[in-house]
Amino acid sequence: MRWLSRFWNRIFGAPMVYLKSQREIDRLRESADLVGRTLAEVARHIEVGTTLEELDAIAEDYIRTHDAEPAFKGYQVGDNVFPNTLCTSVNDAVVHGIPNDYALQDGDLLSIDCGAKLNGYYGDWGYTFGIGTVADEDAALCRATYEALQCGIEKATAGNRVGDISHAVQ
Repeated sequence: MRWLSRFWNRIFGAPMVYLKSQREIDRLRESADLVGRTLAEVARHIEVGTTLEELDAIAEDYIRTHDAEPAFKGYQVGDNVFPNTLCTSVNDAVVHGIPNDYALQDGDLLSIDCGAKLNGYYGDWGYTFGIGTVADEDAALCRATYEALQCGIEKATAGNRVGDISHAVQ
């Protein structure tokens, strides 16, 4: 099959898509479900005064307790190694921030990216949480983002192309 992939890439200039078996789909679903449950556990602890490091420790403990590994921790690009389980970004911070001792404040927007590897398969979720009373403008941005995501999900069907999804999101 590898020869076919190289041929495909040379001719069409894009990677070939491999269809997953039902077993692989089930494993992917299990991993994604674990990440969703991890974020739900983290969400129970999100409040004014909680630090990003505390949330990271909660996520790592939850993932490991369920016989999985944090997907991001130890991920290496060149000499850079990601040190944490979660990627956290507060307010206007760029995505994939490293959890630190920042204590959440009323009105913050906290974006969390979480991934786990379970039985050899990766799950990955991102979610943005409003802390306490969030500014109307920030709440409107979160609603618009959610609505755009839903439009993209509706277009993620057999026969559609990635361009159909991205067009719907825009």
